[in-house]
Amino acid sequence: MSQPPLWALTLAFWLHMAATVVWIGGLFYQAAVLSPALTRHLSARDQAALLGSLQRRFQPLAWLSLAVLVVTGLVQMSGNPNYQGLLSVENRWAAAILAKHLVILLMVGAAAYQTWVVQPHLARTLLRVEGEQAERPLAGPRRLNRLNLALALLTLGLTALARTA
Repeated sequence: MSQPPLWALTLAFWLHMAATVVWIGGLFYQAAVLSPALTRHLSARDQAALLGSLQRRFQPLAWLSLAVLVVTGLVQMSGNPNYQGLLSVENRWAAAILAKHLVILLMVGAAAYQTWVVQPHLARTLLRVEGEQAERPLAGPRRLNRLNLALALLTLGLTALARTA
């Protein structure tokens, strides 16, 4: 298998790290900073409105980051001497990368669920909320944010494991 040119590999590493910062940084901010602040300082209606607005701005960045991660990850894999082929688990590096990709698939599933199920539900809930009467409409998105953050941290751990293989 031929190696990509050094400039392409360097660009792939840089873009991969930038996309990781955007995606995981956004997840961390939502789970650790935004959600607790919303709960303490805003009514349920205002929470739903603000979260909906923020998610509409973040989700395109998250999906773009995911696309960049896929493309740059493929370039990086093709340049790694441990890569023996698709689903070939011949060494510790390949096992860590396979586990990492399985976790990423779970993250993509959670993100898709949030984008196409939770977000529309949140928008409908916001339309139904009368004044301050709401039954914690943000519990679902908060749980998904925490789950996605935990999976992201696991992904970083698996990446570290692969780097030491």
